[in-house]
Amino acid sequence: MITEEKAEKHSSRFKIIRFCIFLSGLSVFAQLYLFQPLLPMVAGYFKTSVGDSSLLVSSTTTGMAAGLFFFAFRADSFPRKKLMVFSLIVSGMLTVVSAWIPSLSLMIAIGAAKGFILSGVSAVALAYLTEEVQLSAVALAISTYLSGNTIGGMSGRISATILAGELGWRNAVLIIGIESLLLGLVFWKLFPESKFFRPQKTDYHLKMKQMKRLLTNPYMLRLYCTAFLLMGFFVSIYNYLTFRLEAAPFSLSHFFIAFIFLMYIFGVFGTMITSRLSDRFKRADILKSSVGLMLAGLLFLISQNIYAVIFGLGLLTLSFFAAHTMASQMTALHAKEGKSSATSIYWLFYYCGSSFLGSGTGYLLHATSWNFFIGMLSVVLVICLALTTFNKSPKID
Repeated sequence: MITEEKAEKHSSRFKIIRFCIFLSGLSVFAQLYLFQPLLPMVAGYFKTSVGDSSLLVSSTTTGMAAGLFFFAFRADSFPRKKLMVFSLIVSGMLTVVSAWIPSLSLMIAIGAAKGFILSGVSAVALAYLTEEVQLSAVALAISTYLSGNTIGGMSGRISATILAGELGWRNAVLIIGIESLLLGLVFWKLFPESKFFRPQKTDYHLKMKQMKRLLTNPYMLRLYCTAFLLMGFFVSIYNYLTFRLEAAPFSLSHFFIAFIFLMYIFGVFGTMITSRLSDRFKRADILKSSVGLMLAGLLFLISQNIYAVIFGLGLLTLSFFAAHTMASQMTALHAKEGKSSATSIYWLFYYCGSSFLGSGTGYLLHATSWNFFIGMLSVVLVICLALTTFNKSPKID
């Protein structure tokens, strides 16, 4: 019988968990969206379209979604730490290898494999935190992980853009791959083993029952659909804003465009703010308000004034990460059993949104205009707002 207590907020174990879980989020998102700011360069290098080049991003997120579906069944069969270490180190190796691949189609295939492997981290990270950390500190731990995601996404995009402008996009990919590999090695060395989890043989019948119960639960299904729409919307903005900023009337250089991704700092604030607000307000209300602010930020992106665009992007980014933090917390806390299945399904919907909406809107933009593109994304947010408005649960709020 396990008699040890879970990690308390001020304990050394909790501090190490927070540090390492932050590093894991940093590595995953630095690699996952590595090619996002490089799409114009890649499109030019391979002489392909906006939509086709975006497959470098969506293939990785599609692989992530496929991996999460797999781990929804198998995550509880593997030790938490070993799975996360394997994912971080092997994905770093694949990023390094992709720097030398001469074919776009082969790079897309490697991206899909990398996404599948990276899913091992996302599939169990939230479950690990809810198992190993005291309930009073879970929100802080989850916010730390999502902050790592945010900073990883920001630093990866900024460094990729600057390095690509100075050294070429292939060297940028190589350097970020090496950095990710080093983060994986640090994680391997420091991350504590699970104390409150033992690998179990997969009972597929039980897993199917769990997944059916989760997917037919109206509360959880609305959260999953919210994750799909939120991420599809957000990736669409950051995938294609670079193309707009390089064109008239802005005509910005790659160096200035790189610092647009500093807006991700507002995402860190978003995760921090929500972890504090969740003690004072209902989570469902915070989620709904965050989506409303995303819609307000989106409207500024129609402007041809660069300062209005920057303000709108900052508001939109802060609000997105606030909404995502809330939705993921609500998912993890609402699932009383089968937590790894519940969180895996959340991430599955999340990355499916990135893959399908993220690429689909690129073809839409190519065929229409920026204003039409923004109009369609506003419809996505209105649907998301409707889902959050009718999704209240007294159990966790």
